[in-house]
Amino acid sequence: MPHPLGLTGLHHVALIASDYPRSRDFYHRLLALPIVSETWRAERESWKLNLALPDGCELELFSFPSPPTRPTRPEACGLRHLALACDDIDAARKWLLAEGVPCETIRLDDIANRRFFFCQDPDGLPIEFYSAV
Repeated sequence: MPHPLGLTGLHHVALIASDYPRSRDFYHRLLALPIVSETWRAERESWKLNLALPDGCELELFSFPSPPTRPTRPEACGLRHLALACDDIDAARKWLLAEGVPCETIRLDDIANRRFFFCQDPDGLPIEFYSAV
């Protein structure tokens, strides 16, 4: 049945980085998200980087001069965390740890019976890796 507003799914998630090169490296190299486009917007003194997620959604990464820090985590109003579906939780955690990214231990979501763990992006945004299977 079609959605009453014509919604078909999530299109993108937008994040603002305090250190654009560091966050670009984290999402593109460490998380291996392919670059769709990268644009310098001189009038805003801002980079806009579009990264592809395997399901067709995109992650937008922005830089702005002097953005405010995240107020608290994870219970502040707004985005609580970014959750990425993952085929191999153990391999993902091992890769991130080898790259120097601190990761929590793997836990079990006892409601959905799925394994997951958290790490943080360079600005402290919690990123959850959630077992797709």
